[in-house]
Amino acid sequence: MAPKPARPHEDAAALRCRAEDQLRAEAPASPELDPRRILHELQVHQIQLEMQNEELRAARANLEALVEKYTDLYDFAPVGYFSLDEGGRILEVNLPGAAMLGVERSKLLRRRFSGFVAKGDREALEGFLRNVFGGLEKQVCELALDLEGKEPAWVDLQAALTVSPQDGRRLCRLAVSDITAQKHVEEARLRVEALEAMNTALESEISRRKAVEASLRESRRSQGRLLQQAKLMEEELRLLSHQVLHVQEEERKRISHDLHDEIAQTLVAINVHLADLARGAASDAMDISGKIIKTQKLVEQSVDSVHRFAMGLRPTQLDDLGLVQALRSYIKEFTKRTEIPVSLAAPREMYTLGDNRSVVLYRVAQAALTNVAQHAKATRVEVGLRQTQRRIHLEISDDGKSFDVKKTLHGKNVKRLGLIGMRERVEMVGGKFSITSSRSKGTTIRVTVPRFRTGPAATATATPDPTINS
Repeated sequence: MAPKPARPHEDAAALRCRAEDQLRAEAPASPELDPRRILHELQVHQIQLEMQNEELRAARANLEALVEKYTDLYDFAPVGYFSLDEGGRILEVNLPGAAMLGVERSKLLRRRFSGFVAKGDREALEGFLRNVFGGLEKQVCELALDLEGKEPAWVDLQAALTVSPQDGRRLCRLAVSDITAQKHVEEARLRVEALEAMNTALESEISRRKAVEASLRESRRSQGRLLQQAKLMEEELRLLSHQVLHVQEEERKRISHDLHDEIAQTLVAINVHLADLARGAASDAMDISGKIIKTQKLVEQSVDSVHRFAMGLRPTQLDDLGLVQALRSYIKEFTKRTEIPVSLAAPREMYTLGDNRSVVLYRVAQAALTNVAQHAKATRVEVGLRQTQRRIHLEISDDGKSFDVKKTLHGKNVKRLGLIGMRERVEMVGGKFSITSSRSKGTTIRVTVPRFRTGPAATATATPDPTINS
């Protein structure tokens, strides 16, 4: 039975008496011993006690060194160490932990750790502690601290469950690391990435705007060119309108002169002959017969003149017999009048052309041959007419004088207006007009006009017509 612990108020004498009483009660009677032997045993026992005391002093010194080392490690660790009970109250804290919270260590004991956590993260802390005291493995969490008089700080929490060796209570051993600098670095990295993304988007936007500006500049230049072309076309149309009026007036003048010089004089002659016939009705019958023959010839001349006027204005063959026959008839009359040989190569059968395409091709050929007669001084003209599934092609070539096409088209002469008139006629029906002129090859006019898609397909190929001479 172990001796009872001494009370503080008991003196040494009372303690000795109580010890002797207990010794007599417990120790059995022993035989008489030799005093020398007893002294020897006491000396040995004293030496053993001294050796044990020395070992105890050494162990105590080692333990104190370990405690001091542990205290240094605990109090001067780079992170804050906390011991929390199940209510989240602080039971132990090291110096870095107290410094992290900005409160003296003695004043932190029994305070709730959640009081230092930002309100938005307190619910997360409660869940974190539930997991720890629930016996789960090591828990990790990041929270924001809201400290009085300090800027908000971010901390990393790592905790595990342990049991107090003193009273057996369950504790949360919590290691708290300040990660505010890391958060700032992460935020800075995110800002840099955001800025880089914005910079990339800005560069893309700048490139797009430069492209738009370039497109706008090109559009302005194009608009300027179109405006210039519109002005030129307006000028051309104005000149063409003047030329049309001039041509109409000249045509009226020519028709008036022709009617006066040919038809009117012929009709006057007919009237004179008829008067002579009336006066000489009783005279010789042979004389009357001769006058009638002369009168008939004058009438035939008048009919020919009227027919020629009609052909110049609108050939009936174009409507009755088609484009090819009308061109043949006009070329024959042209060759007879100008003595310029003209050959025509055309298909025997032509596609049916809608609206005024035939008239356009006929008028272009008519105007081109008129220019040849007036300006080219050619000795030979070739007219080619061919057809494809979708288009009709007209080509007129002469070996006469050449001219500067570009300069002529942009000049202000009558020949230019004639060419513009031909081009306008062709473009009016959706066709294409081109002209080339060179000193060695003369001048060639090419015209292409579309035909109706539903027109009958011709199977015959183009065959050249013999040269028509007067």
